[in-house]
Amino acid sequence: MIYADNAATTRISDSVFEKMLPYLREHYGNAASQYSLGVKAKRAIELARKQVADVIGAEAAEITFTSGGSEANSWLLRSVNESLGDVPKHIITSAIEHHSVLNACRAIEDNETIVTYLPVDSSGLISVADVKAAIRPYTKLVTIMLANNEIGTVQPIAEIGRLLKGKGILFHTDAVQAVGHIPVDVTALGVDFLTASAHKFNGAKGTGILYKRSDLELHPLVFGGEQEHGLRAGTENVAGIVSAGYAIEESIGAMTSEAERLSAMVKETVDGIKAKIPSVMVNGDNACRLPGTVNLGFDGVSGESLMHLLDLKGVCVSTSSACTSGKDKPSHVLLALGQTEQQAKSAIRISYGKDNTIDEIETVVTAVCDAYYKIKTKLE
Repeated sequence: MIYADNAATTRISDSVFEKMLPYLREHYGNAASQYSLGVKAKRAIELARKQVADVIGAEAAEITFTSGGSEANSWLLRSVNESLGDVPKHIITSAIEHHSVLNACRAIEDNETIVTYLPVDSSGLISVADVKAAIRPYTKLVTIMLANNEIGTVQPIAEIGRLLKGKGILFHTDAVQAVGHIPVDVTALGVDFLTASAHKFNGAKGTGILYKRSDLELHPLVFGGEQEHGLRAGTENVAGIVSAGYAIEESIGAMTSEAERLSAMVKETVDGIKAKIPSVMVNGDNACRLPGTVNLGFDGVSGESLMHLLDLKGVCVSTSSACTSGKDKPSHVLLALGQTEQQAKSAIRISYGKDNTIDEIETVVTAVCDAYYKIKTKLE
């Protein structure tokens, strides 16, 4: 099997797995306990907190662990909205955000909370000028993702951060797809909040990350004990948190060389498919894109059918975000790029990761092209 859906999730790194394993069997104490077994677990959590903070240029106390990126996004948006009280407030986001942001925005929209969903251009890029034009006197929050989960387009977050500086507007970026793959520094980006997820950079599923600037407050997500600064009560997922710390360090250590390698793999894959299917379309921005992700449109052919045929050939790809696959709906991201419903349903996403090799490209290209022409022949 060739797994080429790393934007959906990644395999836990062997070395990271070895680091987390003791906290499932040997050092299994509750981190809130005062005896040595619990203290050992607590120390492991605090080390992971520092490991994550160091990588993104934050302080350890500014990191809160959650169950995932979706939880962190939903919590942040609801909490910020509630903390502002019953006054007119305005939130700016984009039309291509992850559904954990879009659906949270829709859930809090009412007579007092107005949300502006900014358009993107045909490559999926947000215009900084559009952000500026959308600002109102009562704009309280801007939330724009750092890198898109379907097309990989990387947004000008640092420019938006400079635009918002000194305006009293909070700034959040969903960096779930970006952390571990491209440089991410909260100060350079100018963000007040940042969210990420360990399973996107070869850590364990079930561990999310929320960065919150130290002088800001959030309402607790879960009431109970004092875990996670009193913001998210409940026994911590120690093994998962440990995986996040070591996985983020490992990813950053190899990030430059991996980016070069994955970019080359994507280019060779696209070139190979284009040589046999000249009409194939690359969705997203060619210059500002995650190194290992590419979204391809095969007009006139169902992306869902392509995905299933590729699965039979032992190649795993996706048609859209893993959170929305199987719903027979066109991608909201591709529709926002100006594509027709038919075009949006014709796409597949190939996303390579650290376990993929250059030797797999020929197999992927051949499988995609054979599947495409098999479907075309049946349609004709």
